[in-house]
Amino acid sequence: MRQRIRPGRALVGVCLLALLLFCSACNGGSNQSAQPTLTRPANGKQLLNGKALTYVALGASDAVGVGSTDPETQGYAPRIAQHLPRGSHFINLGVSGSTLHKALANELPLALSTSPELITIWLVANDFVDGVTYESYMNDLHMLLDQLQTGTHARIVLANLPDLTLLPSFGGRTPAQKASILQEIKRWNAGITHEAARYHDPVVDLFAEQSELTAHPEFVSGDGFHPSSSGYAVLANKFWTAIQQ
Repeated sequence: MRQRIRPGRALVGVCLLALLLFCSACNGGSNQSAQPTLTRPANGKQLLNGKALTYVALGASDAVGVGSTDPETQGYAPRIAQHLPRGSHFINLGVSGSTLHKALANELPLALSTSPELITIWLVANDFVDGVTYESYMNDLHMLLDQLQTGTHARIVLANLPDLTLLPSFGGRTPAQKASILQEIKRWNAGITHEAARYHDPVVDLFAEQSELTAHPEFVSGDGFHPSSSGYAVLANKFWTAIQQ
């Protein structure tokens, strides 16, 4: 015999069910809002407070120090590390020949796993010289900065392109070719500034001040492309100035 449910009893059951669903939703919302959020230093003063920190360098052959007489100490990344508080940990993930797209696969996962407080990025020259399109590079840069923003609490500082047409390795280009390259460099640099501004990441402007890094022969190594030991000192100082701001 089928049991008959009175209308009043059914209404009470519906109300209880609605109450349970509401409480469950409230608890779920509370748990979601209770998730920890990553906070990052707003400026160099908050970062460089005397406490040891982990510094990760993302880059290519320049991060490795190619062109200097002693890459392990004279590259720009180890020079930056020398300024950090005592006990700090330096991880150089730079790979010679790397492009930004390759770094997304090979360097980014390691950077995310180290819980860094400071990250420097100089990954643009190889992309530009190798013919990577502007659109592809900016898409990769957006992906890199977005994942570092959401996956770390680090202060992130990146550098743009200097005037590459001043380098000896570009000496064989015609004036018209150099003018075209220069316009494209300006376009890339504007895009880098735009992407970095999304995340409030400072940009080391290597194109400014008459592109000091490439305009002075003593700052360029014998291969006509990479910085020399003194060039890396200039580059490190520019990065360090931006890091402290």
